Amino acid sequence: MLNEINQDAQTRMQKSADALVENFKKIRTGRAHPSILESVMVPYYGSDVPLTQVANISVEDGRTLSISPWERPMVGAIEKAIMKSDLGLNPATSGEVIRVPMPALTEETRKNYIRQARQEAENAKIAIRNIRRDANGDIKDLLKEKEITEDEQRRGEDQIQKLTDKFVAEVDKLLEAKEKDLMEI
Repeated sequence: MLNEINQDAQTRMQKSADALVENFKKIRTGRAHPSILESVMVPYYGSDVPLTQVANISVEDGRTLSISPWERPMVGAIEKAIMKSDLGLNPATSGEVIRVPMPALTEETRKNYIRQARQEAENAKIAIRNIRRDANGDIKDLLKEKEITEDEQRRGEDQIQKLTDKFVAEVDKLLEAKEKDLMEI
């Protein structure tokens, strides 16, 4: 019983850490990276699809993304979708290729991105703590139903706390790496 609760908590905490990594990908740094455009949705034959499903995105140089649509008529729709997204990017079309230059980050925008990254990290920590609370609640329920002893309860709660500490430290490490990445010029 305790092992199942522990495994479930570990799986859910890992998902929270993975979600944080995905959220960090959306916070752009000064360098061009295709993952910045993952959240952009493009209208395609009546439904919105991710940009990656209608075009090839590559890094042209350190500060420019190159987008090659698979169908020529999609150029205008992709350009509009990038401009509508709240990423602050201005695409430039030349024939069938769309180039997206990454504007240099000012000190103020860097600080805003760091603030956003810290908020995402705090949300991940809150999620991890909520998982700990749920797991500890499950352990207390087992004790009430007399399925485990008080010693087993303490041991189970200690394991959950160690797991929580491990994942909170991982979130801190991810945040530190992202802040360092954002502050690079």
